[in-house]
Amino acid sequence: MYTAFPDLKNALDLQFDWVTITFSDMTGEQVINDVMRLKSELFLERSTTQNFYTREFAFAGEKNIYVQDFEPTKDVDTNQDVQKIGATMYLTGQGTRLFEKALLEQGLTWKKFFVQAKRFKGTFSRLDIALNDNWGLLDMDEIIEAIQKNRFWSKSRSFAIHGNNQDGWTANFGKSPFVIRIYDKQKEQEQKGLETSIKNRVELELHADRAEQVISEWFENDNLVEHSVSILYTYLWFVDEPIDEEELKSTHVRERYIDALKPMPAWSLLTSLGQSMKFVREPKKQSVDSILSWIMKYVVPSLEVLKKTGHWHEVIEAMDKANLSPEQEKLVKANLVNAITNSKANLEHGNLNFDKQQRKYVEETAEFEKKANLPF
Repeated sequence: MYTAFPDLKNALDLQFDWVTITFSDMTGEQVINDVMRLKSELFLERSTTQNFYTREFAFAGEKNIYVQDFEPTKDVDTNQDVQKIGATMYLTGQGTRLFEKALLEQGLTWKKFFVQAKRFKGTFSRLDIALNDNWGLLDMDEIIEAIQKNRFWSKSRSFAIHGNNQDGWTANFGKSPFVIRIYDKQKEQEQKGLETSIKNRVELELHADRAEQVISEWFENDNLVEHSVSILYTYLWFVDEPIDEEELKSTHVRERYIDALKPMPAWSLLTSLGQSMKFVREPKKQSVDSILSWIMKYVVPSLEVLKKTGHWHEVIEAMDKANLSPEQEKLVKANLVNAITNSKANLEHGNLNFDKQQRKYVEETAEFEKKANLPF
C-alpha cells in the first residue's frame, strides 16, 4: 500500500495534546524554574479558586501554559509568611505546542522532560494522546451513522454524540479516568478562526493511574505509538453490520463474535497504519500570532474603512494613548524575548539554528539533540 500510495506514510501521526503533572512538595515558582526551566518573569501571577488552589502563574497572561499553587498566608503568632507546598503544571492543547518550542530550545524530547519531572516526584494527573488523521481516512458522518445504527463495539458502555454535520461531530466513549474521543479537528479549528492540516483526530484522554500506566509502559518498552494503537484497538472497534447484542452477551469474548464481523474499512485502515505512524512535535511561537491572525481577518477591513473616510489619525492617536493591561504587557514581553528558556547560552554553544525550524520534528530521532551534544 505504501508503494502504491506513498502519501499514506504521512497519513497519521501522534502528538501529546494535553499534559497535567502534579508536584506534591514544590511551589509553583519551583516548578517553573526547576522543572519547566522557563523564565519566571514571563508568567503573570494572579489569584484563582480553580482546582482547590489559590494562586496561578500564566505564561504571557494566557491559560495555555500555567502553573497553580497556594498563595502564602500569614502565621497569626509569628506574623511570618507560611507557604503551603503543592503545585500542578498545566499544558493545554495549544500549550503543548508552545511548550514544544521550549523543549526544542532546551534540546529535550518529551520523554527526557517527563523523566526530569519524575525526578522531582511529579505524578501525571492527565495525559491526552492524539492520533491525527491528516489524510481524511475517517469520515465523521460515517462514524456517527455507525454509532446510531449500533455498528460499533466499545469496552465501555458509556458513549455520547455532540455537534452536527456543519460545525463538526464529536463522539466520546467512556468516562474519566479513560475517554476515547473522535472528532472533526478541521471544523473545530474553523470555528475558532484557525487553520490546521489535520482532518480528524482520535484522542485517548487518560487521567491519574491510567496516565501513569501509559508513561510507565513507554519508559520501560519505548513503544508509545504501538501501545497507544493497542489501547485503541482493545477498547473500540467499528464494523459494517449491526451488532447482535444477545449474540455478543452469549460469547463474553470479543474475538469470537466481533472479529467475525465485517470491519469498517476506514477504521481498520486507521488502526493498521497507526502501527507505523510517527510520534511528532510541532513547536509553535507564542500566541501573539493568533492575535495577529485575528486582527488581519476581522479588524483590518474596518480599519481600511476608517482610513478611507478620513479617521485614520484618530486611530493612531488612540493607539499612542492606549494603556496595556498587565496581561497584555506580559504578552509583549514574552514575544520580545528571543528565547523563553534559561538554556539559550548552551544552545548557542551547540550551534543550533532556530531560524530554520522544521514544521514538525519526529520525536524518536530528534536529530537536533545529537548536533547540540548537550549533556542530558
